Order: sequence, then C-alpha cells, then structure tokens
Amino acid sequence: MKNYINNLRHDFPASVVVFFVALPLCLGIALASGAPLFAGIISGIVGGVVVGTLSGSRFGVSGPAAGLAVIVLNYIATLGSWENFLLATVLAGVIQLVMGFMRLGTIASYFPSSVIKGMLVGIGIIIIIKQLPHALGYDAMNDNDVESVTLNNILDLQNTVSHLTPAAIIISLISISLLIAWDNYLSKKHKFFRLIQGPLVVVIFGIIASNFLQLQDHQIVQLPLTQSAAEFFMQFTTPNFDFLSNIEVYKAAVVIALVASIETLLSVEAIDNLDPHKHITPTNRELKAQGVGNIVSGLIGGLPITQVIVRSSANLQFGAKSKLSTIIHGFLLLIAVISIPNVLNMIPLASLACVLLFLGYKLAKPKNFREAYDSGLQNFMPFIATIAGMIAFDLLKGVLIGIAIFLFYRIKKGEKASITLTKEVRDSISPKEAITMLKEGNERFVNNLNANRNLLKQINETSDSQHPFAIILSCIDSRTSAELIFDQGLGDIFSCRIAGNVLNDDILGSMEFACKFAGAKLIMVLGHTACGAVKGACDDVKAGHLTALLHKIKPAIKHEKSIKEHRNANNDEFVDKVAEMNVAVALKQIPKQSSIIKDMIEKEQIALIGGMYDITSGVVKFYH
Repeated sequence: MKNYINNLRHDFPASVVVFFVALPLCLGIALASGAPLFAGIISGIVGGVVVGTLSGSRFGVSGPAAGLAVIVLNYIATLGSWENFLLATVLAGVIQLVMGFMRLGTIASYFPSSVIKGMLVGIGIIIIIKQLPHALGYDAMNDNDVESVTLNNILDLQNTVSHLTPAAIIISLISISLLIAWDNYLSKKHKFFRLIQGPLVVVIFGIIASNFLQLQDHQIVQLPLTQSAAEFFMQFTTPNFDFLSNIEVYKAAVVIALVASIETLLSVEAIDNLDPHKHITPTNRELKAQGVGNIVSGLIGGLPITQVIVRSSANLQFGAKSKLSTIIHGFLLLIAVISIPNVLNMIPLASLACVLLFLGYKLAKPKNFREAYDSGLQNFMPFIATIAGMIAFDLLKGVLIGIAIFLFYRIKKGEKASITLTKEVRDSISPKEAITMLKEGNERFVNNLNANRNLLKQINETSDSQHPFAIILSCIDSRTSAELIFDQGLGDIFSCRIAGNVLNDDILGSMEFACKFAGAKLIMVLGHTACGAVKGACDDVKAGHLTALLHKIKPAIKHEKSIKEHRNANNDEFVDKVAEMNVAVALKQIPKQSSIIKDMIEKEQIALIGGMYDITSGVVKFYH
C-alpha cells in the first residue's frame, strides 16, 4: 500500500491521460459494435476497476477492444438481441477463467520479439492514419477502429485536404506544440511540468478553445446524457439466461474467449517489451482477471473486455509507475459519466487526436525501423510483414503473417546454426551478433525449431579444438541447461554452472580464460524463476558449506525493495524478484572484481549481459 501512495504523484496524472484516451475509444468501439453507447463506458469502467485490481500487470489497461468490434456486431445479429449477446460475454469470461487455471497464459511467450515490435509500430502507424483527419477537422470517417485501416481511410486522407476545418487545425497546431514542448523541454526543467502531464493541458486548452472557435457537433466528444439517477441506472442491462439452451451462444462464447485472450496476451507481451524495468506480467493471472472482468461486464451490460495496447502504452509512456493508474482511470470514467458529462462534451476530437498522434509517433519512431533493419533480415522481414499485414487487414491477421515469415526465416537459420563454429567464423562475430545468436537460439528452443545438428559429426570436428562465442554463468538446476535453452551445439558456448549462479574467484577466472585466451565474445549471467538456491537464501537456510554459498545471494535480497510483505520462499513473486536482482548484482560485480574483463568491455571486445529464464515457458528475458 505504501508503494501505491508513493507512486500516486506519477500514477494520477497518467490515469487522467488514459481516461481521456479511453473515453472516446469506449464510445467509438460501442458504436462500431452495434451496441448501446453506454456499454462501451461500462466495459471501460470494469476494465479499469475490476480487471485492474485483479491483474498482475503494472501498466496494462483493459476495456473494449476494436479488434472485437466486428465479432460483436455479427454475434448480436446471430443471437438475436443484445441481452442474448451479454450471456455469451459472461460465458466467455468463464472460459477465460478456466484457461487461466489451466495455465494457458504461457502461449504469449511463443510470439517472436520481431513480430511484437512490428505490432507496436503497426499500431502507431494506424493511430496516425486514423487520427490525422480528426486533427484536421475532417470527421466523416466515423471509424474508431484503431487496430486496422482500410483503403477508404487512405482515400479519406486525400479527401481531408479539401475538407479542412480551420478551428480544428488551430487547436491541433497549438496542441502538438504543447505536447512537444512539454515532453522535450518543460518536463526536464521543473517538477511541476512532470506532475502535470502535457495531454491534460492539451485537453483543458481544447475545452477553453471550443468555447471561442466554431466546431461542428461531430467534431467534439458525444457522451450520452442522463437527467436522473434512475435514468442513469436504466442504461445497465442484464443477460437473458433463458438463452442458455441455445447452442449458438456457446459458439459465440468460445470465439470471444479465444480472440479476447489472444489480443490480451499480445498486449501483455508488447507492454512488457516496452517496460524499461522489464517486469514480467504473470499471464495466467491476467487470463483469470480478464475472465472475471468479462463475467462482470456481461452481467451489467458491458462489451467484452481485453487488455488493449493503445491505452496500455499511453499509460506507460505518460509516467505510470503501478497498476493504481489503471484503477483510477476506471473510477474517473465512472465519476465523469455521472457528474460532468456536459464538460466532457466540450472536448474537441482534435485535442484527443493530437494526444493519440503523439503516442502513435512514439510507437512508430523511425529509430524502430533502423533497429529492426540492423538486427538482420531474419528479424526485419517478420517486423515489416507484421506491419503490412496489420495495415492491410487487422491486428490478428498481421501477427499471423509476421509469425509465418518468422518461421520461414527461422527454419533457414536453423540450418545455418547446425554448422560447427571455426576459429575464423567465431573471430568474425561481434559481441552484438553473439547476443543475437543467443536470442535466436532461445526462439528456436521455445518454438520447437531446434537446429538439425549431426552431433557425431560435431564430435569429430571439435576433437582437436573448440571455439565458443560465449560463456554463460547459470544455476545447477536440472531444468536450466544453457546448451538446450539457447539451442547451441558442441563447441558453441562455455557453460559455467553453480547453485544460484553466484560469483566466486574460480568462476571469474573461468570467465577471464574464456574471453581473454579462448576468444569468447560474450559473458552472460543467467538466472531463472523458482530458483531453489534463492529460496534457501530468502529463508536464511544454514547447512554446512551451503551456508556460505547462500550468503552470496543476501545482497540481492537486501536490494530487492519492491515487495514489502511475505519476503520468504513461499512468495513466488518475491523469489523471482530476488533472482532478477541476483543477476543484476553479479553484472555489477564482474567488472569491479576483474580488471581483465573490465578492460575488454571498455574496448568493446566483449559484451556483458544478464537474463532470466522462465521455467514454465522456456523464454529468456535479456537484460543488456
């Protein structure tokens, strides 16, 4: 609780930004789904308050998803009424709960990083295409689907030029200028400008400007108005449970549960990738939270819920520190529709569009294309294919296209990976390329696309000499064999194993030998989840020589301060946090204790990185 209070100064401003992003999307998605407009608000409130409370995601924001709009629209017609469809939403939530208890959340780990990065850039480009007409005052599109774009939208951009609204352009120019100044200059000058976020100032400016500039009704927010508490509660709808005997409602529930779960897990993976602190969201817990959210939303008349990338990335980008931001945004939606709908109906769409344009640019920066290109064709092509597929079709189709291209290149790459390293090949590898080789190996391992090696041939080829490109310090845990995890063959890596992947003089000497004399280009310290040695250290176990070994993990326990209660081996989250910190401590100690390694790092002859292996999914999170 103390952490949440300390983070409130960051979380509240971020929640206000997310609120202003979520509000028009909730309404627009409801409209596109053929559902009552208030249903979008209900699902936004439930996504924020209910799912936000139950979720383990720090930055994830849940609510109605544009990717489900067509599915909702079709099934309302198929099932015959809105009340019948609400029953399907409740059943979908039950299915998601079961999926969470069956631990199916780990499928998120199988999405390639190049596809996830392409998805984020694709979302950014689509946001820009969708919101530019609103920013210029051309609002004939009436299309709030921010996860796909059609040829008509491109044509609308051409038509926009001849249908400009001067008032909207003025608001947009000033709003964009404010956002740029706030982000690049003012927030760095004074704490006040970090406390009050730029998007909030843009919205306030928009409300003031709308009273002096002439805008059409369709160019401002349109929130449903109610005259009394009774009229407000009349907007809530309950499911038709008499429809339980109809097989079609179960078909709809399965489709909604599967699509909503996939979109949620894609968002989780994407936001975890954006998180500068690389926190790992528990995906099974997320599925359970989404399930409860959909049950509640369906029971009171809301749309189906997923975790959504646009709102989640806005939450992270605008300074949130904990899930309190998500919860507050849900309460803000509730308070707003009850108390100030008239004020909200003064916000120009141009103001909101500028906030989204700014977010879209951050997601789709040119730097992201350059980094993808520099990572090699095998990563760049799935990245580009994902973006193209999203723009041409929708988010899910784009991701599937990206994965197909990824698999094609990984199969080809697997053939090359089966070749035994020679001294010439190893010497030509840069430290950055060595990191890429481990990442690609782990992706092959996770996707069960292991390189087809002739181990007998490799025995013969390495009998006279070995030329490993990396040394990996990992735990003795029987589930954490580095050769398997990174899909490496004989002679590819040095493997140094000790309980708790702790450092000592012998291990440092082994690292010095591997890099200075044997030519390795990379040192990696690899921790793992559910580490027995870390658990022993957390419970202060003392037993013979093990006592001294576990004592080396104590600094990590001391430095791990995010969890205040239940700091023992029974708390899985605490154990994994300590394991992460143990890796970080080792990474700091290695160059401090070895002048040879420090000198090689400074000369960029080698690289030093960390990683965390998830024993439930096989995925390694890399820390550079």
